Amino acid sequence: MSEARLYQTIAREIRGMIESGEYPVGARLPGERELAERFNVSRVTIREAEIALEAQGLIAIKTGSGVYVLARSGTDPVGLPNVTAFELTAARAVIEAEAAALACAHITDAQIDELEDLIVSMSRPMNGADMEGEDADKAFHLGIARISGNPVIEYMVQMIWRMRNELPKVRRVYAGVCKDDAQARADEHGAILSALRDRDPLAARTAMREHFHRLFEAMLEAVETEAVTEIRQRTARDRERFLAATRT
Repeated sequence: MSEARLYQTIAREIRGMIESGEYPVGARLPGERELAERFNVSRVTIREAEIALEAQGLIAIKTGSGVYVLARSGTDPVGLPNVTAFELTAARAVIEAEAAALACAHITDAQIDELEDLIVSMSRPMNGADMEGEDADKAFHLGIARISGNPVIEYMVQMIWRMRNELPKVRRVYAGVCKDDAQARADEHGAILSALRDRDPLAARTAMREHFHRLFEAMLEAVETEAVTEIRQRTARDRERFLAATRT
């Protein structure tokens, strides 16, 4: 099983432990080493699973303290701003570009290999039954934020992904442009990885910005196409009503 898919499985297992009450609200989860031994996986896999769970609002990772279970309710305790997909993408271009630049000073060869595996998963087209590409995309960006070494940036990118996945209008726009461009997505992330491998902050920043510029243009085109289709459908309905009225 690929590392990308494995962390998803472990995240589901940990979530089940939380929902069963084994670790109630406020409880501290076992350390990475203990969980790695329990599930017979690497500590890296545990870390990726916990990042995914934190992005879902299930746990809080407190550096130097541990991982704690958060309270859940019908409403989001943190709250998400009412933003558009375009506003979110513009913010991502700034924040994640700097995360990539900072990561160049900290990234290890092992982390480069992990990101490369995620790009392989990203190259597979997404469909309703297989979301591996989207999960790998998320893990790639969260991984770079973590490698940047700045916990504020890491937290901001986690919140960005919550907005991307939990705000319906944002999720719908992203879904419309991500499901059919698997190869373009993989190529763009490959350019980011190449800059990280060279430890070149300027190239990493530029590659990340270009990725979001392309994404922004794709979203704009998708929204325009949707608007034109809606206008045509409305015009067709108006024409039918007009013709029906003139025949009576």
